[in-house]
Amino acid sequence: MQTRLTAGDAELTISPEHGCRIESLRIGGTEVLRQGERFGSFPMVPWCGRTENGRFRDGATTHQLPVNAPPHAIHGTVRDLAWNTARVSGTEAVFTCELGDPWPYKGTVTQVFELAEDSLTLRFGVETYDASFPAQAGWHPWFLRNLGNGGRDVELDFAPGWQEERGGNHLPTGRRIDPLPGPWDDCFGMPGGVDVTLTWPEELELKVGSRAEWVVIYDEPAEAVCVEPQSGPPNGLNTHPRYVTPIDPLEVESVWSWRRL
Repeated sequence: MQTRLTAGDAELTISPEHGCRIESLRIGGTEVLRQGERFGSFPMVPWCGRTENGRFRDGATTHQLPVNAPPHAIHGTVRDLAWNTARVSGTEAVFTCELGDPWPYKGTVTQVFELAEDSLTLRFGVETYDASFPAQAGWHPWFLRNLGNGGRDVELDFAPGWQEERGGNHLPTGRRIDPLPGPWDDCFGMPGGVDVTLTWPEELELKVGSRAEWVVIYDEPAEAVCVEPQSGPPNGLNTHPRYVTPIDPLEVESVWSWRRL
């Protein structure tokens, strides 16, 4: 069963049984997300992007994850799970799911959606009451390249501090370089927090912001542009591990705000 939130002329549709993904975001009756089973906007937990060969180390232990984007494991596990509905009001919804096999640790993920007339606030909490573990959290929205109303294609504007050099295996090499022109399937560092503006000229401006300092931009598809704020870079379980402990959960927030043009 889908969950719908409304605020003013904004309408958000969430599918908790389908990985707690956003199925639709309509602003003034106009859909801004690509439609389809794989699209909308899905959560990336407990890792974001690709993990090299599906393996990561935790101390002396090496764990093997399912290789679902050969030769790598991609985008976590929670997008494949059914989530539990904790609370729903007219403009807010809260969902939870439990981490477990094939993820080798136990934990709880909470996702909060808060819809306003001109913004959507998204929050993750990743908690453990058992063993500590490295984790990441982020969102993978598929914004439509063209809104279908006869207007022009979307334009991206952002000023990253650096670009993660992408190796032949599609993972960051660890070298930071000056940002290159697109098209991209690349990770960027934004030390002051993610701040990316999507503009559909004469139609809509939508800003994706977060205190997180990493964003992946994927604009190679003809139909969509992905702006993915996340708590660490691809392969970060190995290169930038951030541990979730019983006294230190991982918390990430992203705000999408918009205005008509």
